[in-house]
Amino acid sequence: MEKIKFVDTTLRDGEQTPGVVFSESEKIMLAQKMELLKVDIIEVGIPAIGKKERAVIKKIINLNLEAKILLWNRMKIEDIDLSLSCGAKNIHLSAPVSNLQLEVKLKKEKSQLLAEMTEAIKYAKTAGCLVSIGAEDASRAEKSFLFEYLKTAENAGAERFRYADTVGILEPFSTFNMLKEIRSKTEMEIEFHAHNDFGLAVANSLAAWRAGADYISSTITGIGERAGNTDFKEFVEAYNYFYGQQLNFDWEIYQKLLSKMKMAL
Repeated sequence: MEKIKFVDTTLRDGEQTPGVVFSESEKIMLAQKMELLKVDIIEVGIPAIGKKERAVIKKIINLNLEAKILLWNRMKIEDIDLSLSCGAKNIHLSAPVSNLQLEVKLKKEKSQLLAEMTEAIKYAKTAGCLVSIGAEDASRAEKSFLFEYLKTAENAGAERFRYADTVGILEPFSTFNMLKEIRSKTEMEIEFHAHNDFGLAVANSLAAWRAGADYISSTITGIGERAGNTDFKEFVEAYNYFYGQQLNFDWEIYQKLLSKMKMAL
């Protein structure tokens, strides 16, 4: 297996931690420090939030970092336009896929969502963007629809698929089995996004990698919505210990990043 790659979502999901709000200067500084850690993708925010969010996103994109800068969007053309106005080249489009969230949160039929996703992907691709597709609440979705959503995204031209355990209900065995099945059904890159409600985010992320996931979504110190996300350092240390494939990150840089984050928090 190849070494794992990382999507750092400290500046997006991490900022959904209760009480955590990063200033513009803090976001720029944290993005620069994460670049020094050599993570592959930095998910920096949600353009639809507002003008201030878009202003800092533009500044981060204009840093011309080696890491890809990813912007989170709903499955809406207007969201994509806001991302494009920031100079985005990497677009993440996300929607719920469980019956509960489709009915209560999105209030849409499955066929309507699939049609809107196809339109959104093609729109972003025409604008010259790489596209990742997020399956929110995937761990509670019906398999048949999850796989239809996956295949529709692939056929429309998406490059990466994010499986999100949004409410943190998976354990390592079910994670492995599900991600193994997804791996067998797509040529797209697969990203696993865990939540830590039962303290299993790192274990589930390791299982996802063993099953064939290409990317792990993580945050610095594991901050994130509710109980948080996969802790970057804990995952790297566990990965290196159990599998002996050394991920060589500069922990001195990490400690500097950590101290800056503590100041921001």
